[in-house]
Amino acid sequence: MTDVILILGQTLVFGASPLEEGPGAARHDRRGAVAISGGRILATGPADDLRAAYPEAETRNYGEALILPGFVDAHAHYPQTAIIASWGKRLIDWLNTYTFPEEMRFSDPAYAAEIAGRYLDILIRNGTTTVATYCTIHPGSVDAIFTAAEARGMRIAAGKTCMDRNAPDGLRDTAQSAYDDSKSLLDRWHGRGRAAYVITPRFSPTSTPEQLSALGALWAEHPDCLMQTHLSEQPDEIAWVRSLFPNARDYLDTYEAHGLLGRNAMFGHAIHLEPRERDRLRETGAALIHCPTSNTFIGSGLFDIGLARALPVGLATDTGGGSSFSMLRTMAAAYEIAQLRGQALHPADLIWLATEGSARAMRMEDRIGTLAPGSEADLTILDLASTPAIAQATARAGTIWEALFPTIMMGDDRAIQAVWVGGSEVSTTA
Repeated sequence: MTDVILILGQTLVFGASPLEEGPGAARHDRRGAVAISGGRILATGPADDLRAAYPEAETRNYGEALILPGFVDAHAHYPQTAIIASWGKRLIDWLNTYTFPEEMRFSDPAYAAEIAGRYLDILIRNGTTTVATYCTIHPGSVDAIFTAAEARGMRIAAGKTCMDRNAPDGLRDTAQSAYDDSKSLLDRWHGRGRAAYVITPRFSPTSTPEQLSALGALWAEHPDCLMQTHLSEQPDEIAWVRSLFPNARDYLDTYEAHGLLGRNAMFGHAIHLEPRERDRLRETGAALIHCPTSNTFIGSGLFDIGLARALPVGLATDTGGGSSFSMLRTMAAAYEIAQLRGQALHPADLIWLATEGSARAMRMEDRIGTLAPGSEADLTILDLASTPAIAQATARAGTIWEALFPTIMMGDDRAIQAVWVGGSEVSTTA
């Protein structure tokens, strides 16, 4: 094959979840390579073996850099790009003060397109190649992010955020319009190129039971779609839900009663879960999405990463409630939160959560998040000596984990040496 590109550097390949099997689930090749062709990975292994298998391949040599799957951000709000790191109190205050006024601006298609492009370029600079994002109630905000992702060749999952109560004028739809708009957008974008539509009620407090039922009906008609929403982020939010749904057994039941619980569901945060909720989540196989910088920034609480041994758990920035676009910073925050719960996460756990773990939560591990043959060739190349502080720590390392951990804890976009999307190297300076 003469159209093969051989990417050289260190490689890490996971044969299983290190959260279940330990760091031995990963295979490290100090002199490794990834062979790609036609936008997909052909093989990963020792460089000498792949050079022999593809003697005519074009080569890109990244030296001591680490070749990883592109990072996968499983929960974000791209319309909040411009308000990231805004000072706030707690969740509901933050929504009313910053989020809702900014989301109103997305009634302007030009503004939506501007932010969508800016957001995806920021992700690429930070090594993120796939994202699951909420949009606003405006269909044009959904078109904007799908169009921007298509232009960049990125895999993306996104959906119109639906709200028909407890939101300002200009940010409310209805049960019927939520169904109609979502169905129209789904028909237009789902499965087009690398796009996936996600049915997206914001959270129970901003949807009437009628709207939740309408979206549950839409999901029943398109069960291959993902469904994303929020669950049990803060105690005062849970109390609010209890007052709005007095007959519900718990927060999760407000979704379950309306057809919004199943294997393809993704619940953001899920910090303060009741025993019944944990049991039902396990039974249905729904995914939880851990948003550590958001949980600390808004003071929500400490997620139990031990749940990742029982059900799919992805990792996410939750921008702009989260305080960083970087999955490296997100991994560092996940480590710190786990420490506060007495749960020590190994570097292997963190990298896996930011790649294959998030891909599994999005039911896309057959396409993204791994270096396995057949996966789409989305790659992030990490410089493990990107700053003097990191370089001096890496120089003392005796193992790949000791070399990698300083970049997880202290790295930023300077650590992203290169990014490949769909088999092509892309600029990280846009």
